[in-house]
Amino acid sequence: MKVLIFGATGMVGQGVLRECLLAPDVELTQTVGRTVTGLPHPRLREIQHTDLWQYESIKGDLEGFDACFFCLGVASRGMTEDEYKRMTHGITIAAADILARLNPRMTFNYVSGTGTDSSEKGKIMWARVKGKTENDIFKMPFAAAYMFRPGVIQPLDGIRSKTKMYRVFYKLSKPILPLLRSAFPNHVLTTKQIGQSMLNVARHGYPRPILESKDIRAAALPATPVAESLDRRYGT
Repeated sequence: MKVLIFGATGMVGQGVLRECLLAPDVELTQTVGRTVTGLPHPRLREIQHTDLWQYESIKGDLEGFDACFFCLGVASRGMTEDEYKRMTHGITIAAADILARLNPRMTFNYVSGTGTDSSEKGKIMWARVKGKTENDIFKMPFAAAYMFRPGVIQPLDGIRSKTKMYRVFYKLSKPILPLLRSAFPNHVLTTKQIGQSMLNVARHGYPRPILESKDIRAAALPATPVAESLDRRYGT
């Protein structure tokens, strides 16, 4: 399987990238973004692309993929709806549009968020924009498309958020997140679970196109001895 990851330097994207590099059946993982991870790995290829609203200039590098994990996103705090829509809906749909044309057999997995408003008419701005983004992806001619709506996420394996506000939150909540995950396993996920779940859905599909936290947990694959061996080898 050949996979694309958008947003591989973000917290969720780092988790997805890690699981892709550990998966023996993923022969190529390619990241696309304004920055690269710089991670040395024989099955990793990275493309630094600054204009995330157009991809025609690199379309030759976007063909021949089986799955896309779109983990790119920004916080809505301090943004107007038009600004947030441009950064969220605009970037996502620009990428999805060219990928659907170049890879009609692709599975497109989009990281949205719990509380996303599929009606596009609710009072919460970010939820409306995310809902429209999901709905517009579903209209595209992919072989399959799935929306992932995680809630609280516990970062593992040294993964950190790029957003300062989130880093402070995770630093303060680090002692209690494992306890909350144990008490509420369908509401608190790890970056590892999200990565494993997205891979599994790309491999086998899922009964529902929208995966809430409990679905993401159910679709996640357990760790394997092979993964642990690769983890030690590449230090991910």
